Amino acid sequence: MREKLKTVFTNTFDLPSEVTLELPRITMIGSIHAYIENHQGLVVFSESELLLKVHQGLVRIKGENFVLKMMIDKDILLEGTIQDVRFEDE
Repeated sequence: MREKLKTVFTNTFDLPSEVTLELPRITMIGSIHAYIENHQGLVVFSESELLLKVHQGLVRIKGENFVLKMMIDKDILLEGTIQDVRFEDE
């Protein structure tokens, strides 16, 4: 019921869904940068994998030579060779 109310509220007032529905926003520049907003915590980070908790599960990013260029509040800037981005259930 609560999720349905959020969706109606978002559509009625023309608000960005990533804000009201607590969805992550992932902006990629080619396959070398990923800017992830609105995550709920870093679970795993290595040279080849980034795993983030999000409102409705997890986001897993796989690749090579990963470096966290920035990590503030709920935003992360990942640099490296990105090969795969997946949304997973917890």
